[in-house]
Amino acid sequence: MARVFRGPALRDRIATYGEILDRDGVPIDRGIALAMDGPRSATGEDTVELHVHGSPVVARETLRALLAAGARLAGPGEFTRRAFLHGKLDLSAAEAVADAIDAETRAAARAALANLSGALRLEIARQRERVARLVEELAGAIDYPDEVPEPERADVAARLQASIDALAALCADWERGRMVRDGVSVAIVGPPNAGKSSLLNALLGEERAIVAEIAGTTRDVLEDRLVIGEVVVRVADTAGLRESDDPIERIGVERAHRALAAATIVLLVIDGSQAIDAQVETLLQLTRERQRVVFFNKADLGGVGFAQRAPAERDAINGSTRDPLTLAAIRTAIVETIGTIPSADLTRPHLASVRQADIVARAQAALEVAHETLLTSQPLDLLVPDLLAAIAAFDEVTGAVATESVLDGVFSRFCVGK
Repeated sequence: MARVFRGPALRDRIATYGEILDRDGVPIDRGIALAMDGPRSATGEDTVELHVHGSPVVARETLRALLAAGARLAGPGEFTRRAFLHGKLDLSAAEAVADAIDAETRAAARAALANLSGALRLEIARQRERVARLVEELAGAIDYPDEVPEPERADVAARLQASIDALAALCADWERGRMVRDGVSVAIVGPPNAGKSSLLNALLGEERAIVAEIAGTTRDVLEDRLVIGEVVVRVADTAGLRESDDPIERIGVERAHRALAAATIVLLVIDGSQAIDAQVETLLQLTRERQRVVFFNKADLGGVGFAQRAPAERDAINGSTRDPLTLAAIRTAIVETIGTIPSADLTRPHLASVRQADIVARAQAALEVAHETLLTSQPLDLLVPDLLAAIAAFDEVTGAVATESVLDGVFSRFCVGK
């Protein structure tokens, strides 16, 4: 460090002011060095932080000086990985660090903070302790049948059911929590030339999609992201839905149907200046059981289609993609539609990754098998293998048991050294 920082001797947790030196030993800045001795540091190791002014030149030259002095760039998530390996945080909290970095809304940041603070770890530990205690009681009764009585079956059933219900609640919140973190998918669909691409460009505030008077211009699904309210919206512009003899356009239509099926919310765009025809009526009927927003576009050219709408479309929006008030109404409608989707309280323990959701589902399934075994009046010792399987799954969530490949998968999410 003496080759990069010149000043008083560094002391643990004392901010020290001095000169920042470049790789040739020439001062380039004055800043602060903060030493933190392990194990009372973020990673559990001896670390030093350099605080320099924000000039790109200063930052670059400081980094070059550190590399010349023998340091190296941290790999993706390396600091968090080191903290996990030194017991500073469990694997679910490590994943929450990546969620905090990736958070695009306040809701996503709050959700990441909850698990970073150990909310999920504590809940998993609670369920693990409950199941482990049951295993100990059963083991005692199996090994010492004359001295340790078997636990009451009704009590075992109640305890198993309580754990099953707790895990089921976590799994139920997983999909809703995913929408907060990853965004709600919105598919812009409709017949050709209704103004879908124009709407995408207007919502994004940039010319993202090609717009032309020629029907069928959009041949593929075009995706982008924007924040509406507190939610990230993953919006997809799709090809016009119609029958076509063009093989390329047919591929686009097929992909549009897949995007429609996969979307959380359908944003149906219709040319309101034209009468509702059979094609439009089919799309209206196809989406009436979905979470949707119906928009009759091109109100500046006429409103015959909007006037013909059925009672099921009484809440449809009539306007133009060129009108700021119309765009505001569409954004509001999307937010209101998102509000009808049951939400999860992500400030409490919740699953934050596919890995966690898969493991907890396996633990729940193992406990359900044990519960079923109990209800069929089979010997209690047959419950133990499934209970142990659930315990092993709990340990996977927190990282108490984790292979190198699992760790590589978790920390590959990081795009920076943090």
